[in-house]
Amino acid sequence: MRTALTGLLGCRHPIVQTGMGYVAGARLVSAVAAAGGFGIVASATMSLEQLRDTIHEIKDKTDQNFGVNVRADAPDARDRIELLIRERVRLASFALAPDRDLIRRCADGGVLTMPSVGAVRHAEKVAGWGVDAVLVQGGEGGGHTGPVPTTLLLPRVVDAVGIPVVAAGGFFDGRGLLAALAYGAAGIAMGTRFLLTADSPVGVRVKRLYLDAPLTGTVVTTRVDGVPHRVLRTPYIDGLESSGRVTALLRATRHAMAFRRLAGLSWPELVRAGRAARHGRELTWAQTLMAAGTPVLLREAMVEGRPEFGVMSAGQVAGVIDDLPSCAELIERIMKDASEGLDRLRAVR
Repeated sequence: MRTALTGLLGCRHPIVQTGMGYVAGARLVSAVAAAGGFGIVASATMSLEQLRDTIHEIKDKTDQNFGVNVRADAPDARDRIELLIRERVRLASFALAPDRDLIRRCADGGVLTMPSVGAVRHAEKVAGWGVDAVLVQGGEGGGHTGPVPTTLLLPRVVDAVGIPVVAAGGFFDGRGLLAALAYGAAGIAMGTRFLLTADSPVGVRVKRLYLDAPLTGTVVTTRVDGVPHRVLRTPYIDGLESSGRVTALLRATRHAMAFRRLAGLSWPELVRAGRAARHGRELTWAQTLMAAGTPVLLREAMVEGRPEFGVMSAGQVAGVIDDLPSCAELIERIMKDASEGLDRLRAVR
């Protein structure tokens, strides 16, 4: 299957694995790339040195193209882009829109750019700045998300920009790929579906919680970091939702202290990280500290395997996934189902 996305990224199939903190490392990304998809490293939870080592490890495992997700507001964002340029990484993706200078530097260095957007106006803005593609995430998607479902947001963005559009939020099989292509997208991106594979580094206990989740098993909360965040509904999340201001502040302070120790930050640096995470929003001090300490909450679940003390980003598709295939098996299945679906559509015509 050849689309504008496969031509742009140099992958065999129009399927992208998104950058998920503590999940999308060398093991998962190399498995996706080797299977013909396009994997993206989540670098926000890595130091610059760890990112360099991860890039080298992926190159040792596969000769296929891959990308790296960079936080555009990170203090060392430009250093990371320079690393991607030196290492000839194919794509830099961004959860937050990069500034024009960052986009221009990537272009000059031969690195493609693909920011994630949740509104038509955001897509139009970054397209005007010269990005190579946009990833559009509808409200069904996990992690930071918006209120508009993919089926309404995607066609609007496709009509608004003249660059390849990747659809995210609610995709897990070949039927979804065909639907996205019918809307005008050049491919799909999946996070939760790739998290729930045999190649994902997440522990079995945490994966089981995802697999056991019903279709209504996620919730969108602002209590994690002040931004609407779709996560698995757990007793911990219910506690965050129901806690008062004093309890929320104490809880946030505890997580921020843990993150400070983990990251080796001073208190002034931690406060600056929290303020940067506000992104211009009016947050309480509890939300600001929670924003700064969110990596600790992710680490507790995804690395330490203690979901009772952590946060698990999850798309609504967690409620319809019931197996843990390898990345190769998953991608092969999606492409087979999509091919059979095309045959059915031709028969209808």
